[in-house]
Amino acid sequence: MGRAFEFRKARKMKRWSAMAKAFTRIGKDIVMAVKEGGPDPDTNAKLRAVIQNAKSVNMPKDNIERAIKRASDKNQGDYKIVLFEGYAPHGIAVLVETATDNNNRTVANVRSHFNKCDGNLGTSGSVEFMFDHTCNFRLNPESLDVEELELEFIDFGAEEVFKDEDGIHIYAPFEYFGAIQKELENRDIEILSSGFERIPQVTKPLSPEEAADVEKLLEKLEEDDDVQNVYHTMEETEA
Repeated sequence: MGRAFEFRKARKMKRWSAMAKAFTRIGKDIVMAVKEGGPDPDTNAKLRAVIQNAKSVNMPKDNIERAIKRASDKNQGDYKIVLFEGYAPHGIAVLVETATDNNNRTVANVRSHFNKCDGNLGTSGSVEFMFDHTCNFRLNPESLDVEELELEFIDFGAEEVFKDEDGIHIYAPFEYFGAIQKELENRDIEILSSGFERIPQVTKPLSPEEAADVEKLLEKLEEDDDVQNVYHTMEETEA
């Protein structure tokens, strides 16, 4: 198995760990998708993807519809994706994805988290290059052959296709998201969820004591309402 498989295996129990956090994140994703492409999922591919993700974490249909309606309101503020880069203790690179409607607040909060946990907030570009920006799809495995799917989707940018207990997964570079989504839909292949991740090119093993220092910062960041995702170069073990 490749890096995408190992990355998913290590993280899957941590991501979406808190239902309230998952709903908050998806609510922001809905706003950004509607602002960008309108409220009709039939004509807005990005919104279709977000709705799939909402269903995958059992977000009630009424919640989804209310979120789309709120996002369509002209008075609803927009969210912007802002990246923060820095270092946790023991030289661990940290990349923080936020969705914010108040950049000054988010900058202050993220800087505070780093400072309080003996980390350092860096400049733009200081650690982003250490991560590969990828897109991913989780598919219903029924009637699908992993090897055939991999051969067929290499032409659409797929780099890794594998199966686990949650379904079949396709990983590809970020820029191939649209092409793969379109081809899956053209073939009527059920997409259970999709998204984007940043996979560290190299990870660093730490002692349990050192890892605990890093976890303090990661937990502070993940609890922040503006934070969507936190990626790092600390070596993780399977949950």
